Amino acid sequence: MASTEPYPSSPSSPSSSKLDPILRNALRYTISAKEYKTLHEYLITRSPPVLRQRAPPPARVNAIVRANNDFNAAAIRASFRVFIASQAGLQLWELITTRLRGGKPQKTISRRSIFPSPNLRLSLSLSLILLLHRLIFRFLTRLRSNISTKDATSFRRRNPRIARVLMSKLTPAAGSSLAGFALGAYPADQLRLTIAIYFATRAAEYVYNAFDNEGWFRSKPWWWGSWMMTPFATGQLLHAFVFDRDCFPKAYGDFILSHTPNYLQRRPGSYPPSLPWPEPHTIVDGLAEISRLNWPPFTSPILFPNNVSPLPSTLASISPITSPAHPSIPYLSCALLHPSNPSCSKTFLTYILTAFPPLVKFFTLIFTLFSLPRYRSYFSSPTKELDALAKRVLRMTLFITMAIGTSWGSICLFANTFPRHFLPTQRWFLGGFLGGLWAFLGRKGGRSNFLYSVRMSIDSTWKVGKKRGWWNGVKNGDLGVFVMGLMIINIIYERDASAVQGGLVRKGLGFLRGEGWTDQYIEQLQKDENSGDRGTQGERKEQ
Repeated sequence: MASTEPYPSSPSSPSSSKLDPILRNALRYTISAKEYKTLHEYLITRSPPVLRQRAPPPARVNAIVRANNDFNAAAIRASFRVFIASQAGLQLWELITTRLRGGKPQKTISRRSIFPSPNLRLSLSLSLILLLHRLIFRFLTRLRSNISTKDATSFRRRNPRIARVLMSKLTPAAGSSLAGFALGAYPADQLRLTIAIYFATRAAEYVYNAFDNEGWFRSKPWWWGSWMMTPFATGQLLHAFVFDRDCFPKAYGDFILSHTPNYLQRRPGSYPPSLPWPEPHTIVDGLAEISRLNWPPFTSPILFPNNVSPLPSTLASISPITSPAHPSIPYLSCALLHPSNPSCSKTFLTYILTAFPPLVKFFTLIFTLFSLPRYRSYFSSPTKELDALAKRVLRMTLFITMAIGTSWGSICLFANTFPRHFLPTQRWFLGGFLGGLWAFLGRKGGRSNFLYSVRMSIDSTWKVGKKRGWWNGVKNGDLGVFVMGLMIINIIYERDASAVQGGLVRKGLGFLRGEGWTDQYIEQLQKDENSGDRGTQGERKEQ
C-alpha cells in the first residue's frame, strides 16, 4: 500500500470567522458537515424559532469544515465516536448478559471516581489507540515525504542511517503501531490477555500467508494445512481440563460437559434426592485422581461384598457410580465412565449416535446466523448456497462429535492397551491429540475454528505455566505482545495486502490509518482489472 501524502492543507475561509470560535471548534471536533446537514434537516428545523435562528446553516458548517480540512479534527471526531459507540455497546452487553443470568444490573456508582470502571477504561483505550495511530501514521508519512525532497539532501548526507529508516515505506506502518500501548489504560485482566493473544496469532497467520504468496510452500503436500495445529491444542486443553481446570476456558468446558451424554453419568431419576451424587466436575476430578494412582483395577462390591474399602479414600465421592457398576468391567476408569455397559467400543458407538443429532441442530443454528449477512446469495442461487451450508454443518458436526468422543474413548483404549504405570497423566494429552486429528474433516474453510482452539490453548498454557512456576509473567508483557502483533500486521498489510485475509480486517486497518472504511486492496484489484492489468495476485484461498 503506497504511503503518499493524502492530507493537503487549504487556507482558511472568511466565512468561518463570522462564527463564534467556541461553537466553531465544537462543530469541527464533534460532527461532520454531512452529519450536521442531516441533524439540521430532521431536528433543528423542527425546533423552536430561537434555536433555529442561533444554529448556523449547513452551508456555513460545510464551509468551515472544507476550509480547514483538518485531519486532526477528523481523527478526534472518529476517536470520540469510537469512545461513545464502544461505551454504549459495552453497557448494552452488560445489561443483556445480566438479564440473561437472572440478575439485576448494578446501580451503585462509586463516589470517588468513575475512572475505575472497566468499561470506561476499555472505551478510553480503544479511542486513544485510534487517535494516536492516525496521528503517528500521518506524521511519519509526511516526514517521509519531506525527507525525500531535494531540500532535505543535506540531512540525508549527514544522517544516512536515520534517513534510510525514515524513508522506508514500512516506517509509518511500524511506528504507528506504538499507539497500541494505549491499551494500558485498560486494567491488566483476562480481556487484555485475550486481545494480545489474538493479535499475536493473527500476525503469525498473516506472516505465513505472506511466505505462501512468495512461494515458500509451493511444494507442500495436499494434506498440509492449519488443521495440523488442532491436535496439539486439543491435547493441551484436555490435559488442562482434567488437572488444571482453573486454567481452562469455562465456556469451552461447559460445552464439552453438556455434549458428553454417555461418559458422564447424570443423577438417575429414581435415585433418592437425600443421597449425594457426584457432579460432572467431580467425576472429572475422580478421573484425575485415578490417573495419579496409576489407573488401578476395579474391585466390584457386587463380587466382593465383604470388602470394606473397594475404593481408595480419595475416590470416595464417586462411589455412587462405581458401586453398582457391572462386575465384568476390569478398570476403575471404565467403571466410572460407563458403569452399566462393560463394552468400551459399544459405549463409544452409542455416544456418537447420541451426541450427533443435538450437535447438528446446534451448528445448523450457528452457521445459519452467520450466513444471514449474505442472504442475497441465497435468493440468487439457493441450491448452491444451501448445499454449501449443509456441508459446513456436517463437517463441523462430525469433527466436534468425533473429537469429543475420541478424547473420552481414548481413556478406555489406553487403559486396556498401556501398562498401568506408562504415561499415567500424560496420556490425557495423547487422548486429546487423537481427538484433534478429526480436524482433518473440517480442514476446508475451518482455519478460523482451528486458530480459535490454538488461542485458547496458548491462554491455558500460559496460565498453567504460571500456576506451576514454569515461568513468571513480565509486568505489562501483554502490551508488548499486542504492540508487536499490531506492528507485524501493519507491516504485512503494507507489503502484501493480499496476505491479510478478510475484507473486514483490511477495512479496519484502513480505518486505523484514516483512509476510510474501505477495502483499498479490492478497490485496487478492480482498477487493475478495468485497466487490463490482471497480473495482480488475487485473494488466496483458505486451507
